[in-house]
Amino acid sequence: MSRPQAIPTVQIDNDRVIVTEWRFPPGAETGWHRHAHDYVVVPMTGGELLLETPEGNRTSPLVPGQSYTRQVGVEHNVINPTGHEVVFVEIEMR
Repeated sequence: MSRPQAIPTVQIDNDRVIVTEWRFPPGAETGWHRHAHDYVVVPMTGGELLLETPEGNRTSPLVPGQSYTRQVGVEHNVINPTGHEVVFVEIEMR
């Protein structure tokens, strides 16, 4: 199944952090990737994400302003299964 790509916009990339705004049109995905850094996600919109992981699929609710963190090594494909755009800011700590 072919999906549109999520749209990343790098806002800061220095020796300490990478800050990226991610925009997901309806049905968009990141593609499979593995995180090289610990990171924090700051949801800008509400909604839900579908996470395809090696252990199986799961959903992750997004609440605007309610941040969460994940550790280095997370591997997944992130998909917007909703009918509206979903936006979050990802902050990776080097």
